[in-house]
Amino acid sequence: MESLLQRLAAGEILVCDGAMGTFLQARGLKPGECPELWCVDRPDDVRAIHASYRDAGSDIVECNSFGGSSYKLKHYGLEGTVADINLRAAELARDVADGTQYVLGSLGPTGEFMAPLGLATEEEFIATFGAQARALEEGGADLAIVETMTALEEAAAAVKAIRAETGLVAIVSFTFDPQVSGGYATMMGVRPEAFAAAAVEMGADVIGANCGTGPDDMIKVVAALRAAAPDTPIIAMPNAGMPVIENGETVFKETPEEMAAKVPLLVEAGANIIGGCCGTSPAHIEAMKAAVTAL
Repeated sequence: MESLLQRLAAGEILVCDGAMGTFLQARGLKPGECPELWCVDRPDDVRAIHASYRDAGSDIVECNSFGGSSYKLKHYGLEGTVADINLRAAELARDVADGTQYVLGSLGPTGEFMAPLGLATEEEFIATFGAQARALEEGGADLAIVETMTALEEAAAAVKAIRAETGLVAIVSFTFDPQVSGGYATMMGVRPEAFAAAAVEMGADVIGANCGTGPDDMIKVVAALRAAAPDTPIIAMPNAGMPVIENGETVFKETPEEMAAKVPLLVEAGANIIGGCCGTSPAHIEAMKAAVTAL
């Protein structure tokens, strides 16, 4: 299979998959239970979710490894299982991809702050992300996405780890929220333009945004990223609209048809890879894939 970066350089628009946690919950994941442990304990359920996105037409299958760092797994007393869980997460995705999709290892935030804001050191972050990335590559991942990030220092440590420990394509994706003062920024105050410049400097192969907003805001975020990084591929993975609370539950109400209608605008803004985050389903990805095909 041709490399992802070659296909993007040739002008192809690729489609990633959608939400994982929602569908783990639908299959019985309980509050307080470790989602990533399902890669070991309930692999058939994880495979089935991956397969549903594959069958919807996604070009990229994302591993169930978002919280697979030692920092996150420690909350469940599982910090000693980093290698096992991430290896298995990638193997399951690789099984389903069967040579037809790229396997994307997910590395989420540690939940900690680097000194001087917190106690963690850069070396500790690099070691943590390195252990996760090595296991993902060993399990068959082609790509690694450092996603839902808000701090440049943490993202830079993750990219250093990926570069030092693996041959994986490095993708960095931040989460931006609309600001009262206008524009968008992360929880740590990082604007899209500053992120784009920093991510290119870090050595990211692909930059982008996920979560935080629906496609309407994501179009504007992508445009800002493209203006700041005209030559770097961009990934856009919006939620299915902005969340609303109904009967005490958070729901995302943008339909597959509504999200698909905004695909041309995301591409026009500069997106090269389009997928979904919270609230997106195989039906959303199928509709978005059809929209990409029709471009």
